[in-house]
Amino acid sequence: MASAMLKLLKTESRHVLRRSYSSAAPTTKLFIDGQFVESKTSNWIDLTNPATNEVIGRVPEATKDELNAALESAKKAYKSWSQSTIMTRQQLMFRFARLLRENQSKLAAKITEEQGKTLADAEGDVLRGIQSVENSCSITTLQLGDCIQNIAKDMDTHSYKVPLGVVGGVAAFNFPVMIPLWMFPPALATGNTCIIKPSEQDPGATVMMMELLNEAGAPPGVVNVIHGTHDPVNFICDHPDIKAVSFVGGDAAGKHIYTRASANGKRVQSNMGAKNHGVIMPDANKEHTLNQLAGAAFGAAGQRCMALSTAVFVGEAKEWIPDLVARAKALKVNAGHVPATDVGPVISPKAKERIHRLIESGVKEGAKLALDGRGIVVPGFEKGNFVGPTVITDVQTNMECYREEIFGPVIVCLFVDTLDQAIQMINANPYGNGTAIFTTNGATARKFANEIDVGQVGVNVPIPVPLSMFSFTGSRGSFLGTNHFCGKQGIDFFTELKTVVSFWRQSDVSHAKSAVAMPTQQ
Repeated sequence: MASAMLKLLKTESRHVLRRSYSSAAPTTKLFIDGQFVESKTSNWIDLTNPATNEVIGRVPEATKDELNAALESAKKAYKSWSQSTIMTRQQLMFRFARLLRENQSKLAAKITEEQGKTLADAEGDVLRGIQSVENSCSITTLQLGDCIQNIAKDMDTHSYKVPLGVVGGVAAFNFPVMIPLWMFPPALATGNTCIIKPSEQDPGATVMMMELLNEAGAPPGVVNVIHGTHDPVNFICDHPDIKAVSFVGGDAAGKHIYTRASANGKRVQSNMGAKNHGVIMPDANKEHTLNQLAGAAFGAAGQRCMALSTAVFVGEAKEWIPDLVARAKALKVNAGHVPATDVGPVISPKAKERIHRLIESGVKEGAKLALDGRGIVVPGFEKGNFVGPTVITDVQTNMECYREEIFGPVIVCLFVDTLDQAIQMINANPYGNGTAIFTTNGATARKFANEIDVGQVGVNVPIPVPLSMFSFTGSRGSFLGTNHFCGKQGIDFFTELKTVVSFWRQSDVSHAKSAVAMPTQQ
């Protein structure tokens, strides 16, 4: 059935994708075997603009036959792609990175339309994704193996990094370009083929990237894109021909994917929730610190897994709260495409309702609202999912607004007397994605970095996300798996070690005619 479906899907042409976008509610296409395909499903998900809640498209729940067709395409492509030269794969990354840069503004506009973040923030989303592709251009170094010659007489040992096969990726809504580009470029560069399921809330940018991947010359089937909610995720977790699963998103989905895929013998990397603390020392540079806090807490409407959503003020630093509130009030809340907007809408009415509920829970439990952004109305976008910057103070660690990841433009503020108390508080929190300290004292910063049990630490840097040559090293409750995304660990995730021990007796050497032509290494 899958093979027959694959042949049918290959008859679809790319112009179908473009023609569909002229309708009132265009359908999002599958991408199977290098072709954009109209789903045969009867189950569709409304795609809405978060600034207006208007339906701007429909996303399919891919059928079982379509899921199998995507897998058959990836399996078929793997046979030749895994045997391609490393320079062939590197050249694809070079071309793809160039096309992404040339289309950065178009990709950013699609992100803003579907996800809601400001155009400037969306441009950053694309840029960080491009940097991941550019890092994959270093595959000729990153995939180097190991060798020891003469480990015994006439015996050598070589260890190679070889691809796994077909791998799957499940992406979150908050970075529609960067997160998929954490997944399929390193997978392709190492010789794997890939099935990607973007978020059903903003899949358009991933579909656009498939056009660019085709233009870059990727062979059909090396990346296939499926859509939906639970069924495609479980398909990726369950099917024995999919060897590994990458996931970025919330706790519930991340734990489900890790448990289910691991039980089926797959390797998994699962980036999940966070509660990132920023420690403000009294000796910190006040202006720099407050500006960084406001940007890291309220940028992207707080919908970053590395948002600095929790501020821990040490000693008299708590006297800076009115200045933080003043900076938050100065931020402009509007639709993401409107110039000079600082804070766009959150992704959905459900997300907005949850944020409101968590703010209210803090008030009911005794916290103080220094700034309440729940009542904001944006002229011209009255139906949008807007929440204004919100500052909650006098928060205690037993409060729900502290325990839960709010994932909105909300900063919760706690007060302690000493650095040791701040460290103890952060280490007691179950999450370990990121943290930061603001200080002008090097010894204080060093103590914090050494004693904190968090995977990514910023010193006067509020969002310590490393560039793609380093791995994204969230820890504890923020990550499940062994190898992290990006950097050397990202390459290790998509490869398996194969060790070859060879024995060639020197006495068996034979002589042949010498080759005198220049070696071309083709």
